Amino acid sequence: METRAHQSQMPSERLRLKSSRLLISGQGASELRSCLQALPWNQEGTRLQGARADIRTPAAAASAVAAPTSKSTVDIDWDNIGFGIRDTDYMYVATCQLGTEEWRGSLRPFGNMTMSPSAAVLNYGQGVFEGLKASRTADGRILLFRPEENAARMTYGAGRMSMPAPPKDLFLDAVKQTVLANEAWIPPYGKGSLYIRPLLIGTGAVLGLAPAPEFTFLVFVSPVGSYFKTGQMSPLDLYVEEVFKRASPGGSGGVKTISNYAPVLMTQLNAKKQGFADVIYLDAVENKYVEEVSSCNIFVVKGKTIVTPELKGTILPGITRKSVMELARSKGFDVSEERVSIEDLLAGDEVFCTGTAVVISAVGSVTYQGKKREYHTGQPGPVAQDLYKTLTDLQTGRSPDTLGWTIQLS
Repeated sequence: METRAHQSQMPSERLRLKSSRLLISGQGASELRSCLQALPWNQEGTRLQGARADIRTPAAAASAVAAPTSKSTVDIDWDNIGFGIRDTDYMYVATCQLGTEEWRGSLRPFGNMTMSPSAAVLNYGQGVFEGLKASRTADGRILLFRPEENAARMTYGAGRMSMPAPPKDLFLDAVKQTVLANEAWIPPYGKGSLYIRPLLIGTGAVLGLAPAPEFTFLVFVSPVGSYFKTGQMSPLDLYVEEVFKRASPGGSGGVKTISNYAPVLMTQLNAKKQGFADVIYLDAVENKYVEEVSSCNIFVVKGKTIVTPELKGTILPGITRKSVMELARSKGFDVSEERVSIEDLLAGDEVFCTGTAVVISAVGSVTYQGKKREYHTGQPGPVAQDLYKTLTDLQTGRSPDTLGWTIQLS
């Protein structure tokens, strides 16, 4: 059977797609034929152009026309969703061979994946990931927050980890497709957000240390509430770690690579056993300059000045961090990136953390060398509260987006 989608080549009563062993008769065949004719086939009739870059035949198109749609309802207590993984309906998966620029991908039902035990990601940690959110507005629209920044950061990280990066358009389209296919899982307005996890990993088999021969880009989602169990704006009690380091100069601390995160688990778990929410890491050279918390950036407020540790390859360039700096400047604060000593942090009027997962979280206390420094007697500081409101108003459509940071999906 030729691959051209022309009506004259499709019998009116029966359509047989041999490659998928699919037999559709009568009205079903007629409806499928109409869908196939509406699809954007190229002049050769062999490749479907657009997001589903791997669809090359009518047989494959037969699967594509049944566009994934999210369940109409999901059984979730939206008031108590917390921050964790839930199996949603669909994920996006694309693959690319080493040395090529051709990515082939599509939506598929969410589920487990199979890979070789010698996959590069399993043996050598070759992988990077991103995190962003989709939020529902009061009038039912769906907004993404600065996804192009995530695409750019993944491209940078992929280069550092010797991986081909998905093009920006593919990244954005994959995110949009995945969100819309899982629309029912987006929490109602004011109840949380849909966390989006783009992931790029070396899935090809290797034994010696080398880049994988094949790479997989995937996007999955999960509805989430507050990252910390104490609640979104409940001040955090942080512990300053003096022995273990998160990153060192010349390393990959400024890249969102998967290998950066498992090493912090031990210190984080130890801190939580002592009643702390998380850990502040110091620099690896002088052991006196603040770098970041386990998975978020940190800011210090002193009067009308806001300072955050400078980016020198050991600190992740957070997208929320960047956004908060811009918003703070628009409010008249003197915002700077510089080395922040632990003494500077302890002397601050207010301290807060930023990140996609945590958004903006006030710090209630910092414990260093056995001494506890409290801020605002355990209450969130006014600067953190104001910036949190401004940022979340943008993310959820409560205020007009004059900065062009959001993308509306519906």
